Amino acid sequence: MKFNHVAQRVDARYFDIVVEMFLERLGFIELRRTERAIWMRQPGSNVDLQFNRSDCTHRDTDKRSSQVSFLSGTPRADLEELAAWTATRGLPAQVGSYSDREFFLDAPEAFVDFVIEAMLPELADYGIDV
Repeated sequence: MKFNHVAQRVDARYFDIVVEMFLERLGFIELRRTERAIWMRQPGSNVDLQFNRSDCTHRDTDKRSSQVSFLSGTPRADLEELAAWTATRGLPAQVGSYSDREFFLDAPEAFVDFVIEAMLPELADYGIDV
């Protein structure tokens, strides 16, 4: 088997705003869309991201352990920009941290089972060639 994509759930009320953020602010391209889901890819990546519309009213209390993760030289600042962008569209979000090198953005009303993480590139330097 070959790894293909990861899927996360987004509250249906905020689905279009979250998709717009990934397309416009994070440079993803749309690969396929159905009534309930979208598949996207960031150019240069080889793993796709699928978002599914969800009507779930229950939010995972441990969702910070499930991330859509990015590398950045300025992770906190980048996430704060995304939080400001979502706020202008009526979606409140806040930035938190796991450490002084890795941060997360949560939009509790929209993200059902994940957060967006941004961390310094050194944290993904595993010293292994794949």
